[in-house]
Amino acid sequence: MPTYQNLEPTDLNKLHLVLKWSLTRRPPKWPRWVAAEPGPPPPRSVAGKRLRATVVSHATVLLQGGGFNVLVDPHWSQRCSPVAWAGPKRVCAPGIRFEDLPRIDAVLVTHDHYDHLDRPTLARLGAAFPQARLLTGLGVGRAIPAAWRGRVSELDWWQSAEAAPGLKATYTPGRHFSARGPFDRWRSRWGGFVIQFPGGSAYHAGDSGYGVHFGMIRQRLGAPRLALLPVGAYLPRWFMRHHHMDPADAVHAFRDLGARWALGMHYGTFQLADEAYDAPLQDLRQALRAARIPSTRFRTLPFGQGWSLA
Repeated sequence: MPTYQNLEPTDLNKLHLVLKWSLTRRPPKWPRWVAAEPGPPPPRSVAGKRLRATVVSHATVLLQGGGFNVLVDPHWSQRCSPVAWAGPKRVCAPGIRFEDLPRIDAVLVTHDHYDHLDRPTLARLGAAFPQARLLTGLGVGRAIPAAWRGRVSELDWWQSAEAAPGLKATYTPGRHFSARGPFDRWRSRWGGFVIQFPGGSAYHAGDSGYGVHFGMIRQRLGAPRLALLPVGAYLPRWFMRHHHMDPADAVHAFRDLGARWALGMHYGTFQLADEAYDAPLQDLRQALRAARIPSTRFRTLPFGQGWSLA
């Protein structure tokens, strides 16, 4: 079984750092539950060159444009865990009801971690949308449920495939790692996707630390119209900095990409690190002010609310 590496070194293969964090962490208390009404059902389709993005919760994003509906890292389960009775638990419901989803043409899975690859959700989607295709990284296919058999394409960095007839997606580098258990670390690819909608490209970074790959994506694939960038799960920095961006890093990535607009994601759903529940949004506001970037260009939205780019 092959192993994979990042473009830049990380400290994730040093077990003593993992042990140090697990033994010394003092995570702040998050709310047990944040009640909110689901967002309105998204449109069945978005035509022409308009692009619409809806952050459902965490890293789950619905992208719509040119008549295509693409779902990235779908997660509707209560926990991100190998078991249903333990592990990080949701503090809020998904912003869109599963039953309110439009026809899904393609599902993209950035990597195999449980908060991004949720097998119960994927099994449900595979049964509900038998015409859809699924794209993911090399080696991730073995974790995809059987409901997708014959419809999965595994990609290496910079490889492209049709997510749906007439819609191209390219798998891009990230600075992270893979594992679904103690013995398969580095055994599958991790990354993000650039999707070429008729009105311009959308980039979903998956999970990533800050690195040279953002500038490389711009050079090779052009500046995206919209970038979906993670802004949560970043403390403590001595441990997280190589594989999770903080909001200041996300602002740097936004500039490196040359994106016209950005949406923050990967926060406020599962407590995966040691920052406070509301810290990502506060820190992002400060980072944007420091960089003199208008908050109208790099936004966060209530889960389930859509942003249409004319």
